[in-house]
Amino acid sequence: MKKIKQPSVAGTFYTNDPAELKNQIDMFALNSKNTYEAKTRAVIVPHAGLVYSGQLAYEGISQLDKNIKNLFIFAPAHRVGFLGLALSSFDIWQTPFGEIEINQEINQELINKFNAQYNDEAIQPEHALEIQVPIIQKTFQDVKIIPILIGQETPEIVEKIITEYYPNPDYGFIISSDLSHFHRNEDAVKIDNITAQMIENGLTNRFSHEQACGATGIIGLVNFANKNHFSLIRINMTNSSKTTGDKSSVVGYGCWFLYEGSKNEFIKKYYSKFIINLCKLSIKSKFETKEIELKFPQVFNEPGASFVTLEKNNILRGCIGSIIAHRTLIEDIAINAQNAAFNDPRFNPVQKEEIEQLHIDVSILSEPTPIEFDGEEDLLNKIKPFEDGIIIKDGNYQAVYLPTVWEQLPDKKEFLNSLKRKAGLSPDYFSKTFEAYRFHSTLIEQ
Repeated sequence: MKKIKQPSVAGTFYTNDPAELKNQIDMFALNSKNTYEAKTRAVIVPHAGLVYSGQLAYEGISQLDKNIKNLFIFAPAHRVGFLGLALSSFDIWQTPFGEIEINQEINQELINKFNAQYNDEAIQPEHALEIQVPIIQKTFQDVKIIPILIGQETPEIVEKIITEYYPNPDYGFIISSDLSHFHRNEDAVKIDNITAQMIENGLTNRFSHEQACGATGIIGLVNFANKNHFSLIRINMTNSSKTTGDKSSVVGYGCWFLYEGSKNEFIKKYYSKFIINLCKLSIKSKFETKEIELKFPQVFNEPGASFVTLEKNNILRGCIGSIIAHRTLIEDIAINAQNAAFNDPRFNPVQKEEIEQLHIDVSILSEPTPIEFDGEEDLLNKIKPFEDGIIIKDGNYQAVYLPTVWEQLPDKKEFLNSLKRKAGLSPDYFSKTFEAYRFHSTLIEQ
């Protein structure tokens, strides 16, 4: 006879009325504005009551590939302390929407391979697992779940489980976690923005449970992404003050999905036309009184660095950009487009009648990383032609070349010498304080 677990937090974290619950989730679907065309098999979603973070949790879970047959749910233990990973011995979990099956075969594998244990005492009162289930039931037609409650455990175990099952497209992964807890709104926003940048840039060395209660699961997923050269794309962020109106003590919520590639590759694949149009609108706005009004996905609210290059009749007409991300990508592209058109000191400002004749290229830059070298020859040996963008710096002298410059200067020595001249240095210049950085560029062409 199958063991059935009755809902534990229905009536508190979400309504126990099936019709009311259906209407609530239907409204999440109707109001959903932040999902992307790309589908994924791993997400980070919040786990507060549905009235607070259900919209964001829905947008994350609905991003998952609907062909998934088994969904792991990793959540932190809030109510019962224990070591390791806790599993549910029940065959069925019940919610107001009916039954959903637990994959006990996978549970047995987790016990045998990862030393997980059945611990219904810890799982029974836990909201962070159960709160995801009604949304899963409404989103998937035929799926089994593997709820995993994380006690005192390292992120490596989460990473290992994801690594074990990710090669099979039948498996998906939900990391259940809220962000900062009980700070004033202005402080919470700052903390959560730092947390977001750490997640999006793959930085987990100093990631703490003060930033996210589900830090163990988040770090595990981020480390998995780093090792596979995947990225985490922001769906949205908010906090409890949006619902309560109380900004004195808030809980932060964030949502991300896993993309099998870099963030810049994702942007190029799905938003190239949007970016070129953004540049045109930004340039045209200098001749108009109305402000630009564009709807754009949250990935453009992440910090980003870009270069905008304008050509007319195959001749350079302007090029301005940012080396380091110091504002949102949407702002950086729009501002650099205007600066390339009107503030490049090498050219006269673009005239209104020229705009439609312009060919626009946008390069989105990765974070620069230092090149360690011992002398100029060693530096030249470490530079990768047609792949690396290069920044050189020595005191107040600095210059940058995008990877596209290799097309004009394919020889490494000539490339570096030209870059020195651009910085105001002689081609034979070198010193002990000479610095070099590499970056990669994703080119978006009109």
